[in-house]
Amino acid sequence: PVNAHKSEAVQKATDKLYAQLRNAGIEVLLDDRESVRPGAKFADAELIGIPHRCVIGDRGLEKGVIEYVNRRTGESMEIAPDELITQLTF
Repeated sequence: PVNAHKSEAVQKATDKLYAQLRNAGIEVLLDDRESVRPGAKFADAELIGIPHRCVIGDRGLEKGVIEYVNRRTGESMEIAPDELITQLTF
């Protein structure tokens, strides 16, 4: 999440999506470090080989979407949170 510690909406959306993914049997690493900027979080995820990245932020939530990146293919898209499980299990 981006600025989850400052935005209740981002925190709620993050918690909800995290629970949905876990309930679907998808392994999730939630990087909720408050003192680390998004770029450093992305770099750390790449360093440890996380294949998919989802970014939840206020701007996306205003549009009803999150940012999804498939690191294997380089594909990036905005997607409704409810559609993410389908995307990841397809």
